[in-house]
Amino acid sequence: MKFLKLVDDKLEEFLMVLLLVIMALLMIVQVVCRYCFHQSLTWSEELVRFLFIWAGFISLSYCVKKKISIKITQFEALLPEKTADYIDIVRNALLLCFCVYMVPFSLRYLQQCMHNGSTSPAMGIPMTLVQAAPLVGFILVSVRLFQCILEAIHNLREGGRMF
Repeated sequence: MKFLKLVDDKLEEFLMVLLLVIMALLMIVQVVCRYCFHQSLTWSEELVRFLFIWAGFISLSYCVKKKISIKITQFEALLPEKTADYIDIVRNALLLCFCVYMVPFSLRYLQQCMHNGSTSPAMGIPMTLVQAAPLVGFILVSVRLFQCILEAIHNLREGGRMF
């Protein structure tokens, strides 16, 4: 159970930090190779681009988990607490519907990529590794939104504010 709690608490943070560190190191190596050795790594920019795509989809889940989003806080502050809580539940439910709606499309997109068997130009890795990012991202966001809705309902029953 401790492991599952750790995964629930830190999965996105760990993956984002790992991806960002790898991207930074690869770009530093690329710059050093280009300016010190006058040689360019043909694959590093492509890998950094792919890692950036994965980091972007994972960050969506992180933002949902931390309740970081673009919202109109002034409007929300004018509402009674319970009304604002209900609006949060509705907003999260709508986002959940969108993410669940996108999962089959992401899956179909991934299956088409698998069927085509395309590979990346510089590294020759299967593009399915990159094209899996939207599917994983929408699934992770759906899980986090579901958790937020359950937490909000629990807090409304307890009578407290969600955040």
